[in-house]
Amino acid sequence: MMLIAAGWIFVLLLLGGVALDRTLTGLVTRSFDEQLGYMLTAMIGSAEIGVDGEVYFNRPLGDQRFLEPNSGLYWQIRARGHEDFPSRSLWDRSLDVPDDHFDAQPHVYDSNQFAGEPLRVLERSIILPGSDTQWMFTVAASRVELDEQIKMFRSILVYSFVALGFGLLVMAGLQTWYGLFPLRHVRRAIQKLRTTGAARVTDPLPQEVEPLVAELNALLSHTERQAEEARTHAGNLAHALKTPLTVIMNAATAKSGDLDTTVIREAANMRRHVDHHLARARAVGRRAAGMSRAEVWPSLEAVFRAVERLYDATRFDFDGNRDAVVAIEKQDLEELLGNLIENAAKYGGGSVFVTVDAVRPEERDARFCEIWIEDDGMGIPEDERIRIFDRGARLDTGKPGTGLGLAIVRDVVEIYGGTVELDESEDLGGLLVKLRLPRAAALV
Repeated sequence: MMLIAAGWIFVLLLLGGVALDRTLTGLVTRSFDEQLGYMLTAMIGSAEIGVDGEVYFNRPLGDQRFLEPNSGLYWQIRARGHEDFPSRSLWDRSLDVPDDHFDAQPHVYDSNQFAGEPLRVLERSIILPGSDTQWMFTVAASRVELDEQIKMFRSILVYSFVALGFGLLVMAGLQTWYGLFPLRHVRRAIQKLRTTGAARVTDPLPQEVEPLVAELNALLSHTERQAEEARTHAGNLAHALKTPLTVIMNAATAKSGDLDTTVIREAANMRRHVDHHLARARAVGRRAAGMSRAEVWPSLEAVFRAVERLYDATRFDFDGNRDAVVAIEKQDLEELLGNLIENAAKYGGGSVFVTVDAVRPEERDARFCEIWIEDDGMGIPEDERIRIFDRGARLDTGKPGTGLGLAIVRDVVEIYGGTVELDESEDLGGLLVKLRLPRAAALV
């Protein structure tokens, strides 16, 4: 911040100084030239042609410096075929003014024809009454005074801008130090958080950093929830694996005759628990990775192509909003839809109907997308619709499965902030699964 401020201050002061220098230099030079113009006008107004054809002044010029040799202020009148008519201040010198051109208007320029004395020269060509001769009237003044004035105000300008730049840098430094001072409070609060083991930043902090502290506390809460979820999952998994391992150990210790059957049965049970917790862990990890987005309709089509090969006798129909986008990872969305649609095909009577944004627009919650999966099977009794979400719960044991699908669906949906409910289908008469997922925010 200080380097950027210093760079901008230097550039702006440099540009401002150059512009101001040119303005002041132009004003001083213009004033100097106007004084020469007044003298030239007085010369022209006093000039006449004598009886001998030479020019002369009918009255003396008012500035005494024209009479002092080498005074720094000179005039001269020149014409071709006539002798030069110079001021006494020129003494034994003359102004080298070409007489081969005609200047209808005053012409000013700088000259170095006098060694050690730079001149500012103003000249104009005049044809006086009573003469056809072109006379070149010239006034010259030493630039020493002009250059001294320019040098003086340039010195003042440089010193002023240096002081101004230094003052601005000091102010920028103080502003940076004062503006970033609240972050030092945050640093000390975070240090206290780390050293004392506190869960939140509770110290009173400046108003400027309150949003930052709020976000920090929210991040700590999120991390704490994730850690607690991880501990809970690890404890649940350990508890779930403990019983099958105990059964296997007891059977092995007793040298039971059905040890192989026991191992296979309990290993399948352990695998079911491991699959369940891995699915939850993947969902939690993807949710924490950032903002998730998935288009519902392409995922439905992908699931349909996979399930159709397994249940080619089942009729699948889809309807609803083809542009719906939900805040969930595509892989998790397809896993949810795959479990639900496969269950509908497995336990239904041959028809599966899926509707995206099934609720009427006037009753719809804009924050959520509701997906209905209906089948024409036997359905699930109302008193069993909650228990069926438990791990391993199955109502129809005559068909292959682990009873894990709906448990995974419920856990993954809840991780993303959605809900899943079971009801009776009014159109098909079987089971109706209402999958409610948070809608993704529109991309800007």
